[in-house]
Amino acid sequence: MVKRLVFIILLIGAVVAGVLIYRSMTPRGARSNHVWDFFANPDSHADWKLTPGTRCGGAPFVFPTDGMVGFLWDDSFRVGHRHQGIDIFSGTEVGVTPVFAAYDGYLTRLPDWKSSVIQRVPDDPLQPGRQIWLYYTHMADQNGNSYIVADFPPGAKEVFVAAGTLLGYQGNYSGDPNSPTGIHLHFSVVRDDGNGNFLNELDIRNTYDPSPYLGLSLNANTADGEVPLCQTPAP
Repeated sequence: MVKRLVFIILLIGAVVAGVLIYRSMTPRGARSNHVWDFFANPDSHADWKLTPGTRCGGAPFVFPTDGMVGFLWDDSFRVGHRHQGIDIFSGTEVGVTPVFAAYDGYLTRLPDWKSSVIQRVPDDPLQPGRQIWLYYTHMADQNGNSYIVADFPPGAKEVFVAAGTLLGYQGNYSGDPNSPTGIHLHFSVVRDDGNGNFLNELDIRNTYDPSPYLGLSLNANTADGEVPLCQTPAP
């Protein structure tokens, strides 16, 4: 009985170890390793970061903040989960790293939004005639103290902002003060419902792959596990 129990424990350990080794060798596992390495020592990985306003090649959007793209569109952190946008980690404290508009559009902040704004783009630069929305979130501290600038108070609606307009600062708000996120900006491109409203960003089916908008390899299904960087920066 004891030998059998020991065998079962060793077998479980081997399976877990195998899964961890396999994941570390996949692009998704490599991305997780990059994120933890960056958290441990951001200054030693300055070459992994993009600066705000960077435009990659002929992409229409500018990079919205300073930091490393850690997790991608359609990444998975747990069974059944599909990440709806990208996470950009600054390696700084909360409320320090500015967040800027990635494109021209009309900004709305719902009355109960502590850390989020959404920007309506009436004419999708990649598909003229189609309306899209740009969602920016985690701009508050873990207790919900907002880092969104005063120009966009709760209830702000349809305020025009040009690309490069300061929106707020990276934070770690998750909705649970006891479980903050890492300090970052979550950015996504959200579909319109066809009636002039944005769809629920929490469902990946309501978002677009942001890769062509930013000129970066941001789709977890096709990315190679390296930190996304501009291959052909705009002149």
